[in-house]
Amino acid sequence: TPPGTRQRYVEKDGKCNVQHGNVRETYRYLTDIFTTLVDLKWRFSLLVFILAYAVTWLFFGLIWWFIAYCRGDLEHLEDHAWTPCVNNLNGFVSAFLFSIETETTIGYGHRVITDKCPEGIVLLLLQAILGSMVNAFMVGCMFVKISQPNKRAETLVFSSHAVVSLRDDRLCLMFRVGDLRDSHIVEASIRAKLIKSKQTQEGEFIPLDQTDLSVGFETGDDRLFLVSPLIISHEIDERSPFWDVSRHQLEKDDFEIVVILEGRGGAT
Repeated sequence: TPPGTRQRYVEKDGKCNVQHGNVRETYRYLTDIFTTLVDLKWRFSLLVFILAYAVTWLFFGLIWWFIAYCRGDLEHLEDHAWTPCVNNLNGFVSAFLFSIETETTIGYGHRVITDKCPEGIVLLLLQAILGSMVNAFMVGCMFVKISQPNKRAETLVFSSHAVVSLRDDRLCLMFRVGDLRDSHIVEASIRAKLIKSKQTQEGEFIPLDQTDLSVGFETGDDRLFLVSPLIISHEIDERSPFWDVSRHQLEKDDFEIVVILEGRGGAT
């Protein structure tokens, strides 16, 4: 297949070019709602973030207004002898503002709850507790999303081509990796996978078979001190999937090598 039209299993930016189709049990995404929100695109995450606060403010604002309506506070706005549930609450807009002040703990002091309203005290406690839960959930979600090291991969560069050559009189597949930043990845380790179609002895066809490529796991060479560009080497021996592959077949076969570089401070 021409290089320009070839479909990749993993894109250059590290994103897997896989789409899930015919997923019927979509409720599973809701059972882990936190991870689902973290995995959303930024525009959807911000929309959920805004809606979560707006809906809770409106919901409790409506309840505050409903309590004032049921108690008759709105009918005694000019009656100074009347003790309302919330002072200076004269409509839905002021109830909405009081809801915001309560949940965000702003407390301007103009609208304040009185001690003659037990249902309002219960609602105040409920909104304070639920508001803290919403804050913890949404702020935690935003923090995790911001702290994801996706952009860290932009400064990790790989050589454009991998080569097969002799190294210490051994045939090796080699490529180069480097880190452009001065703040280097701590405890960096590297792995490599060969993605290739395979047919078993029983005749089963596996379109995306994954095979490990040894890049020094047994010797510890896969743990990198990435302060300067390094050459990663895979020895083509009897255990290598390239052992029985000729040069002509290597040029003709359609396969993909996925390299995973990970460590504290970033990953790709």
